[in-house]
Amino acid sequence: MKINQTHRVNAVNPYQKQNDQQTGALGRKRKTDEVQISAEAQEMLSYSRVNNSDRAKLIDDLKQSVNSGSYHVESGKIAEKLLPFLKN
Repeated sequence: MKINQTHRVNAVNPYQKQNDQQTGALGRKRKTDEVQISAEAQEMLSYSRVNNSDRAKLIDDLKQSVNSGSYHVESGKIAEKLLPFLKN
């Protein structure tokens, strides 16, 4: 078997045109992801935004107590909640 002109760097690939056509066709057929939020979920979101003022006040109070160093963590309650998970 003899291979002619091995020094050619830019040799023509006879299958390149076919490959380009296939990848071009795939590019046109691609679909994009889409997210749809139901009416019920939108209603829940609007409800949570309306009642968010109480939660925001609670969070601000917690932030202030953590920043001032007066926030106390009850280790017994944390241990009670973790114990069932650690037993498994």
